[in-house]
Amino acid sequence: MTKCDQEEQEKWPQKFDLLGVQVSCVDYNEAIRCMIEAAKESRPSVISCHAVHAIVTASCDEKLRQKVNRFSMITPDGQPVRWGLNLLHKTGLADRVYGPELTLRVCHAAAAEGISIYLYGGTPEILDLLKKNLVKQIPDLKIAGFEAPPFRPLSEQENLEACERINQSGAGITMIGLGCPKQDFFAAENSDRIKSVQLCVGAAFDFHAGVKPMAPGWMQRSGLEWLFRLLCEPRRLWHRYMVTNSIYLYRLGIALIRRPFQTS
Repeated sequence: MTKCDQEEQEKWPQKFDLLGVQVSCVDYNEAIRCMIEAAKESRPSVISCHAVHAIVTASCDEKLRQKVNRFSMITPDGQPVRWGLNLLHKTGLADRVYGPELTLRVCHAAAAEGISIYLYGGTPEILDLLKKNLVKQIPDLKIAGFEAPPFRPLSEQENLEACERINQSGAGITMIGLGCPKQDFFAAENSDRIKSVQLCVGAAFDFHAGVKPMAPGWMQRSGLEWLFRLLCEPRRLWHRYMVTNSIYLYRLGIALIRRPFQTS
């Protein structure tokens, strides 16, 4: 890490190792403060919200892990991720920093500061609903631009043109809703091209567009959101949750067993 990189990272919350992924010890207020400050200072940054699936995916993919570990901030999106940080590092986090909730709070803060946003991801239909719902809730929100990329890898030229459109929009914050790990690869590969703060928010576009239901609050607080989503989309999500949840629990258990010997 260069001196400039070190100085930039010092402006963001401290990170802790969770299965090889550097996750930030952060709450909503601190996450938003750091992002708004970066946007106002025109400091390109990448933030991603990692639940269990994202943690396990990155921990099992060295190329992806190296990329996300260079992000400015990775929030503990899922309750099990927060629990893991608290158990391993005694961080004392009282709540997770959930992508869909962070999305709304950032939009409110951006509107208050006169910072515009760019929406990248989803489908044209989802983006249309998302824009209407966001502006309805936050009338002062400035949406500088939006686009739904094709469901295939972009050519180098297409990627450069997308980055140029984002930059030309003047947006201070770019919200990326491509799903894990696609959104993380996109943000990482364009971290030197996109001049705004990039925020990877996963399924937030679908939730706030109203095309997919969010889990009840009690399930979210209990770490059971995965079960709600599995029941809603069993054919698409059964492998993700059955496999990645098992891997997470196993590897977290191993880390907890090893921890006393590593700190002694």
